[in-house]
Amino acid sequence: MALPVLSSSGVKFRRVLAHFPQELSLAFAYGSGVFRQAGASAGHGENNMLDFVFAVDDSVTWHMMNLLKNRSHYSFLKVFGPKQISSIQSYGAGIYYNTLVPCNGRMIKYGVISTDTLIDDLLHWKTLYVAGRLQKPVKILTQNENSKLQAALVSNLKSAVTAAFLMLPESFSEEDLYMQIAGLSYSGDFRMVIGEDRLKVQNIVKPNVPHFQKLYSNILQDCPQVVYKHHLGRLEASIDKSPEGQFTQLMALPRTLQQKITSLVDPPGKNRDVEEILLQVAHDPDCGVVVHQG
Repeated sequence: MALPVLSSSGVKFRRVLAHFPQELSLAFAYGSGVFRQAGASAGHGENNMLDFVFAVDDSVTWHMMNLLKNRSHYSFLKVFGPKQISSIQSYGAGIYYNTLVPCNGRMIKYGVISTDTLIDDLLHWKTLYVAGRLQKPVKILTQNENSKLQAALVSNLKSAVTAAFLMLPESFSEEDLYMQIAGLSYSGDFRMVIGEDRLKVQNIVKPNVPHFQKLYSNILQDCPQVVYKHHLGRLEASIDKSPEGQFTQLMALPRTLQQKITSLVDPPGKNRDVEEILLQVAHDPDCGVVVHQG
């Protein structure tokens, strides 16, 4: 079965990449311009805006070079120079976007994030903005030999599986797992309640199950709680829902999510140990709900 990436996409994306400074630790394309989605926008993939993220080791130098090559991409901020643009980039999710940029006959937008900020988000889910994107299938265009970044990319996927296991029932289907993972980064997204399609997660997963399998198969094959029958395209899971099993999973979650769960459960002023609070959550019949709220 051919994976449903939009036709001739690899060449098209690399032609776009050629317009930018090449000092990138990671570059990927994502969204409905790359992978087919069910629903309202299903028929418009070839015309949708192409979305990119560029991770760079030195944001000031990269923006300086990009201003020389692509000054028109920037808003009025270009008059303040690369240092100010990099300073603004550090706010919020740590990513700076240029949007509505015409390139090779298509409209694109691209976000620039520092490699260190990206690694921090992948490991600790500080904002889950770019980490959340990388929990779903993306088209990797270039990646350097940064072993710390490579390890963080894998860690992010493992954390997504762990969080999903905590929120799912004891037994579930492979599609259930991918729906839960794809929904992680939308759980706290205001747009998913007002203004955006509530079926978005389903529309992302259903046409792209083979891509999710490719992304997660190695992790699931190494997971003792999962029997992964790849040749049948089927996953059989029996998750340990005992307090001990859930505590182990809670302790493996990214730091920021542990802190969010702690603040939900621990009344102000008690200042209990995180481990103690997570042990309490592990014994809670609504453990999965608490993780989702976090």
